[in-house]
Amino acid sequence: MNPKAVAMKYKAYEDHAPKVIAKGSGEIAKKIIQKAKEFDVSIFQNAELTDMLMNVEINEEVPAELYKAVVEVFIWLHKTEQKAQLSK
Repeated sequence: MNPKAVAMKYKAYEDHAPKVIAKGSGEIAKKIIQKAKEFDVSIFQNAELTDMLMNVEINEEVPAELYKAVVEVFIWLHKTEQKAQLSK
């Protein structure tokens, strides 16, 4: 199986929309995932969304038609971070 990975960032009150900051398949995807783990970044898995985000260029904003799906990722991330804080 050839893994794929897409990394996004979003700064509230600075960015209009989330941006793709890294993407790749195979070895590049493995390195993106490895870096996320090294920096304790939560990893959300959704093959369909990843495939769609692979079409977005690096440093480009996520297109409006993907906002709903990406918002769900950021909501999940926020909840995951809250749970981690409560367990400390």
